[in-house]
Amino acid sequence: MPGKSGRAGRLTDHVGATGLRSVGEIAYMLSTATGNGVRMSVTLARIAVVAALASLLASCGESQQPTKAAPPPPSVTVSKPVARTIVDQDEYVGRFVAVDAVEIRARVSGYLDAVHFTDGQVVKKGDLLFTIDRRPYQITLDQARANLAQARANLGFTESDLARAQQLVRDRTISEQVFDQRTQAKRVAEASVAANEALVRQAELDFAFTELRAPVAGRIGDRRVSPGNLVTGGTGGNTTLLATIMSIDPIRFEFTFDEASYLRYERFAKAGNDPSAPVVATPVKLKLIGEPGFDHAGQIDFIDNAISQSSGTIRGRAVFENHAALFTPGMFGRVQVPGSLPYQALLIPDVAIGTEQARKFVYAVDAEDIARQKYVTLGQVQDGLRVIKDGLAAEDRVIVNGLTMVRPGTKVAPQEAPPPRTPVSEAE
Repeated sequence: MPGKSGRAGRLTDHVGATGLRSVGEIAYMLSTATGNGVRMSVTLARIAVVAALASLLASCGESQQPTKAAPPPPSVTVSKPVARTIVDQDEYVGRFVAVDAVEIRARVSGYLDAVHFTDGQVVKKGDLLFTIDRRPYQITLDQARANLAQARANLGFTESDLARAQQLVRDRTISEQVFDQRTQAKRVAEASVAANEALVRQAELDFAFTELRAPVAGRIGDRRVSPGNLVTGGTGGNTTLLATIMSIDPIRFEFTFDEASYLRYERFAKAGNDPSAPVVATPVKLKLIGEPGFDHAGQIDFIDNAISQSSGTIRGRAVFENHAALFTPGMFGRVQVPGSLPYQALLIPDVAIGTEQARKFVYAVDAEDIARQKYVTLGQVQDGLRVIKDGLAAEDRVIVNGLTMVRPGTKVAPQEAPPPRTPVSEAE
């Protein structure tokens, strides 16, 4: 039996020399050994010894591997919401329009004699703009005055003639018919004086119309006719357009809004301190293209009396001061109209808000420094902060920095950040 014992020993040595074997390999080796005449009891004993040895070696190998330490909780910045009284704002796009827009047209015809302004100049009411050749109208005026003087001289003669006739008719020197004729002559002379006086006034008016003056203050456009050209005047539709004037201070801003907004504004106006107060006189704010904020203040001064059946909108108008001539008729702008009554709201930085499909959420850290997901209802942006209408409490610590390292239920290392400073709103 020494040969068989030698094989079993070599098997054990082979296992030890080649390292830890799998259970299938050990079973195959032992089955080969039993096939060479080793008894089953010895085989089973050796299997147990080899299995115990393999288990011991495996446990020793595992115990030698170093244990990895758990990572520290991520560091995040938290801040509490800001509580403020705010008013929602509705925004609309509109255009500026001039309060006064006048087309300069001549009332009398003639050749244009002179232009007394520079294109694009700001003019005052009454400034001289154009002069039409005055000589023909001066002649007409002189003739009318001469005719008036003649009529007045004739009237004086008829008055004295009638005075003499009154004494003669009492003395029966002239007949009643002659007296009536002299009376009639006096009346005709009076009518002639009145007619010539009207002609003089008309000639004076035409003569004055040869000077075209600015009817309103504002900025004038470019001249449409050069001196020396014939200008067609009058009150018809074929008169010559000379220039246009647009008033600039104050200036109006026109915009449209839907029927639902109109009803909402009416309810807000009636729910205020003065139930009879109309929507007009509501303060509004405006910004131009490229401006960061709504820095121009004005107020609504007109709302149309009917809603358009084609678009379902109604026209509104606000008025703004324009001392610096910044606004120009036709310019685009965005206007903010108060869209709610004042209410208490919580505000947080917009970067703290996450998106999950159609829902918005924030991470709030609880008393055990565990990040909890809270779904919120968003409002508008006020002074750089997002209004939270629902889903958040004033004492919640909201994560505002480090969101990429946070998952629901994650333990974090919060660092308190001071609440953001925002300007005090008008509602406060």
